[in-house]
Amino acid sequence: MTDSRSFLQKYAVHFGTYMGFYWILKFILFPLIFRIPFFQLLFVALTLVVPFLGYYYVRMYRDKVRGGSISFAGAAMFTAIMYLSASMLVSVAHYVYFQFIDQGFLVDSFTHYWNRLMTEMPALLESQESVQMLVDVFRDATPIDITLRLLFIDLFWGIVLLVPTSLMVMRNTNNTNS
Repeated sequence: MTDSRSFLQKYAVHFGTYMGFYWILKFILFPLIFRIPFFQLLFVALTLVVPFLGYYYVRMYRDKVRGGSISFAGAAMFTAIMYLSASMLVSVAHYVYFQFIDQGFLVDSFTHYWNRLMTEMPALLESQESVQMLVDVFRDATPIDITLRLLFIDLFWGIVLLVPTSLMVMRNTNNTNS
């Protein structure tokens, strides 16, 4: 049983590292999504791939390491550790970006983007005050505040994806417990 858990943890961290590097590459596009419309589309498309990539990694673990069977609990544990590992890795990139690289670029880009949208769609003027509050909160946040918020968002979505991924991947045989 302990050997099975150590394999689970080892491979979950391994695939979580791959997922984390994927998220870092995806994050590189994020500062540009408010400036170049193609990057918005690409960022959204790459984000939509994440659940499928997670499913693929858990299924690969099930088939290659576990011999084709895994319980719901085992798949859920693997998925949780994988997304936790990915979230922690991308958090390092988030912190480095917001501490040393951004220097207000993201807030300025968003403000410019929002102002352009308001001139094109006057109905958005009703939201101007709430958007300005959001911009002010983001502008006043420290890099660690932003990193922690993004970490919690990543962990939340990892938990949301845990159940459907585990349900789709689980395949039990009578002689397997986890």
